[in-house]
Amino acid sequence: MTGQQLKNSILQWAIQGKLVPQDPTDEPASELLECIRTEKAQLIKEGKIKKGQPTSHIYRDDEGSYYEKVGSKDPVCINHEIPFDLPSGWEWCRLSDIGITMTGKTPPRGCPEFFGDYIPFLGPANISDDKIISVTQGLSKKGMEVANVVPPFTVMQVCIGGSIGKCAIAYEEVTFNQQINSITPVICDVGYVYLGMMSDFFRRQMVVKSTGTATPIINRSNWETILFPLPPLEEQKRIVARIEELMPLVEQFDKAHSELTRLNDQLPEQLKKSILQEAIQGKLVPQGPTDEPASVLLERIRTEKAQLIKEGKMKKGQPTSHIYRDDEGSYYEKVGTKDPVCINHEIPFDLPSGWEWTRLNSICNIYTGATFKKEDAGVGNGIRVLRGGNISPFSFGFKSNDIIISPELVKEEILLLKNDIITPAVTSLDNIGKCARIENDMLDVTVGGFVFILRLIVSEITLSKYILYMLNAPSVIEAIQSITNKSGQAFYNIGKQRLLNVIIPLPPLEEQKRIVARIEE
Repeated sequence: MTGQQLKNSILQWAIQGKLVPQDPTDEPASELLECIRTEKAQLIKEGKIKKGQPTSHIYRDDEGSYYEKVGSKDPVCINHEIPFDLPSGWEWCRLSDIGITMTGKTPPRGCPEFFGDYIPFLGPANISDDKIISVTQGLSKKGMEVANVVPPFTVMQVCIGGSIGKCAIAYEEVTFNQQINSITPVICDVGYVYLGMMSDFFRRQMVVKSTGTATPIINRSNWETILFPLPPLEEQKRIVARIEELMPLVEQFDKAHSELTRLNDQLPEQLKKSILQEAIQGKLVPQGPTDEPASVLLERIRTEKAQLIKEGKMKKGQPTSHIYRDDEGSYYEKVGTKDPVCINHEIPFDLPSGWEWTRLNSICNIYTGATFKKEDAGVGNGIRVLRGGNISPFSFGFKSNDIIISPELVKEEILLLKNDIITPAVTSLDNIGKCARIENDMLDVTVGGFVFILRLIVSEITLSKYILYMLNAPSVIEAIQSITNKSGQAFYNIGKQRLLNVIIPLPPLEEQKRIVARIEE
């Protein structure tokens, strides 16, 4: 239950007589209604208010049916309108029976002399379901004479558009436009009238009685006839006092519920990140003491890389990197024939036995996608180009507006192969690390110039899947974010060489298999 739902429930209990106990000594609402009728008749006689619609009397016959007598007309059964029974001492009535109603009026805009700061002039934007806010418009004293003015302790309710039903109590004399109706209660407690008009029951009646589809509107004559549950005056006061006690608690509940909802919404993503982080720290699955260590895998990859370079299938690239730990526990890196350099500042955490720290360029190459002129892009047969928008976390998809280019414009080396990983090279900060894995060769698909292809030196399914998950782990994403350059207002350029230089944790191949299986579970 949300805070608003709780508030709605409390208001519903209030108007059904379930919020506070009844007191049999209270003067019944029937007497109150009679006093209101007498008071209104006197105001009409004195010329202070207009006569309005004939008086309505709602009563229940001996068989329990509800009837309404309006003026001199014959009584009509209204059982179909009554949503619930009321406690003893309460009465059903129409809204107009408990006060003086009015619709707002806007003075002619072509007459600037009608506008000023003598009296507030309200529109729907100033009504905020508990108070009047941001009053920036006003009328002059002359404008007040051609507008409709209501006294303090009047309930204002929006009667048009998306804000229909919003209401607030005016605690000072105000004027208002024709999109607002008002009721100034006679004798009744204005706080109870307000909360009754705030209830879902009342607002549903407004919608039913409104006209228009795109922009609902309820006119004053229909609004006045909305059913209203009226308790004895003393019970009205007890209800208002109880509501005032409860609303601060409802606000506290609403804040707590909103925070809980936020945490629940974030939990799946946070849990995913936690699992991936546990995985790359060697905490997700047990280590196998008989596993071939990752150092052997790295040596095999180096040997394969050297052979590919010798055969001319791969460019030499950067010198080989070896990361190791000395007897004192510090991490060092030796690149080619250079002297070892301490890299403790790059190491975010220690690894289990059998794992190794390495650079991304030690296990894969990176290719930049195809570049082409705008006039070369088309549709039909050719090579499909995937862009950043095609890539979602851990998956990718084709789109109806994908660009197709001629095969002559695409180098063979950037056609997508099984176990390739694709990731945006230029993206928003939140999407850094977003990547997808290619399950099978796709020789009619490539990527655009703002997307990278990460291709393993040794094409191995398990290693490919592990790299996919590893690149989405929080510490790796943080490392990638630290090397990006801002490109424009909202995008970041990762950079090919900078990404190749990112340091990553590499487990033994057999443990990679256990990690991948566990993540997929």
